[in-house]
Amino acid sequence: MLAIRLQRVGRKGHAMYRMAVQESQRHPSSGRVIAYVGTYDPHTKDAKVQVELAQKYLDNGAQPSPRVVKLLKDAGVKLPNWVVKFDNKKTKDIRNSDKLRKNRPAGEPAKPAEEKVEVAEEKSEEATEETPENAETEETTETATTE
Repeated sequence: MLAIRLQRVGRKGHAMYRMAVQESQRHPSSGRVIAYVGTYDPHTKDAKVQVELAQKYLDNGAQPSPRVVKLLKDAGVKLPNWVVKFDNKKTKDIRNSDKLRKNRPAGEPAKPAEEKVEVAEEKSEEATEETPENAETEETTETATTE
């Protein structure tokens, strides 16, 4: 089976890619390439595709890689229905999406830090009232201050 994929060329730190048609079992740098159908420069996002040649190999069953599908689609090559489905949207699950500013109700501002401090103080007061040990120490301190 044939594959259309990118083959890296160019100097170190400045990659350029060729769109190579080759056996899918071979590594892109093996040298056994059937045809080159285009080039891609990732720095300028410039892709040059030989549309007729790419269309010929696609019609004969060559499988393009996902990146090549995008480049061919942008170049105007008519992709067969069996080609990998290309989804241009990047979807990612967002945890706690209700906390995002854009999802808050319009009239409700963010909770200020003061309210959180008051809630913490109320909880600490409730805890001191419930423990009998603290009640005894409060009584002794009150008697000491009155004398």
